[in-house]
Amino acid sequence: MSDPYASRTPVHEQVIDGFGTVRVLPLDPGADAAVIHHWVGEDRAAFWGMTDLTEEQVAGIYAHMATLDTHHAHLVVRDGEPVALLQTYEPEADRVSECYDVRPGDIGVHLLLAPAGPGGARPGWTARLVAAIAGYVLLGLDRRRVVVDPDVRNEKAVTRFLTLGFAPGPVVVLPEIDLPDVYLPEKKAQLAFLDREILFPA
Repeated sequence: MSDPYASRTPVHEQVIDGFGTVRVLPLDPGADAAVIHHWVGEDRAAFWGMTDLTEEQVAGIYAHMATLDTHHAHLVVRDGEPVALLQTYEPEADRVSECYDVRPGDIGVHLLLAPAGPGGARPGWTARLVAAIAGYVLLGLDRRRVVVDPDVRNEKAVTRFLTLGFAPGPVVVLPEIDLPDVYLPEKKAQLAFLDREILFPA
């Protein structure tokens, strides 16, 4: 089977024994909108707040994000199959900065995994995928610490991050943002942090 993403230049590529080749591609708002729209439209993605959006609206959101220097979206592909939406951002340019003391070298991450395939969830699959993503975020971008802020009601995501080695931070309330280009409702979030030394000891 040909790889429809083969012609696109990754910002990170990593071969993981027994898992495959993971490539992190800059998101193409037009080309990738259908895949992302399918993912964010599912009930399991309700905490992304995009379940009611059309494919065109999803494309518009990511087209706007592509104009920003502080927020970036990526499509993560494994052996030619899209497996995750990765968003990275500078915490000091995000509302999360109002809720914790940002350190030099911090980077914020939002991660949405693709639905499980026909075989269902596979033990260790997410951990290996996240290890490749962490390699890009922490080593490729030379950052010291990852911060995540899942909704406190999203117990599955909170548990996943803690299982992967993140240290729990405080529960905070991210303030509402109401701007012409973006609206984000208030969110009660569980902050969690992952220091580079945990995954990549010096």
